[in-house]
Amino acid sequence: MTVANTDTTTRMNDTVSDRTNGRVWTVEAVRKLGITTDVETAGAVLGIGRSKAYELAKVNEFPVHVVRIGRRYVVPVAAILQLLDIW
Repeated sequence: MTVANTDTTTRMNDTVSDRTNGRVWTVEAVRKLGITTDVETAGAVLGIGRSKAYELAKVNEFPVHVVRIGRRYVVPVAAILQLLDIW
């Protein structure tokens, strides 16, 4: 299954390509992020630009659950993997 938009192409069992900086997010690379990641990185994995990622997090519309700790936004990597159906 392939999901495409203007920023990324996601092959559900392969890779996530972030065209904004040329990085290819493999399943392994996403898993290696650890337990949590910042909203900017989560946005890149999901094909969302930095500004839009923060905007969505601020209004609770980011595609996965975001935890606010002080001034930081933290995203559980498991939620990203679940959204992409690559547990």
